Amino acid sequence: MLKILVANSKGGCGKSTIATNLAAHYAHEGKNTVLVDTDRQGSSQRWCERRAGFANPVLPIPGTRADWAAHIPNGTQRIIIDAPAAIRPQDVDAFLDNVDAVIVPILPSRIDLDATATFLAGIASLSRIKRGKVPVGLVGNRMKPWTIASQQAVEEIKTFGFPLVAQLHDSQGYVLMTGLGKSIFDYSSETVRSHQEDWGKLLRWLKKLN
Repeated sequence: MLKILVANSKGGCGKSTIATNLAAHYAHEGKNTVLVDTDRQGSSQRWCERRAGFANPVLPIPGTRADWAAHIPNGTQRIIIDAPAAIRPQDVDAFLDNVDAVIVPILPSRIDLDATATFLAGIASLSRIKRGKVPVGLVGNRMKPWTIASQQAVEEIKTFGFPLVAQLHDSQGYVLMTGLGKSIFDYSSETVRSHQEDWGKLLRWLKKLN
């Protein structure tokens, strides 16, 4: 069973977008996939509910209660945890005994870069991360690689002490698909395939952990 925490203390960075699309990818692979929504806004849970009638559903588990792990069904192969908003490093520590990796989405703005640098400095000191027991991967989100701002952001992210494992292009398609309970992996047009390729490095990084 592969268990992945998607977290950042900075709100609006795309945690739920990463969590839902990652869950959909594994569901498309035929894996029994659970999405644990620990954010009180419940965005990921509503996405799962919209997806319930699809051929590749993802089971939602409300994660706002302390006993959520007891509700994970037998036979689950992938667990994606959408962390709560404004999560603190000490809150991340509470998850680390039960996850195999942490993914941190980062937007290429000055405010987001500064906030994420502080968050990463905090989790870098946590015992299981410091000892290399739980790897951390950074995902540049809503990137516009043709702009100087995104290019400079990438160079800065590379100094944060953890690997940059994906750069996801900015696209309104993610917003539209989320509202439908769908994902980037539910389509096969040429345009969508180019966005799917953005996920390749991240998926290969995660595969090495399993």
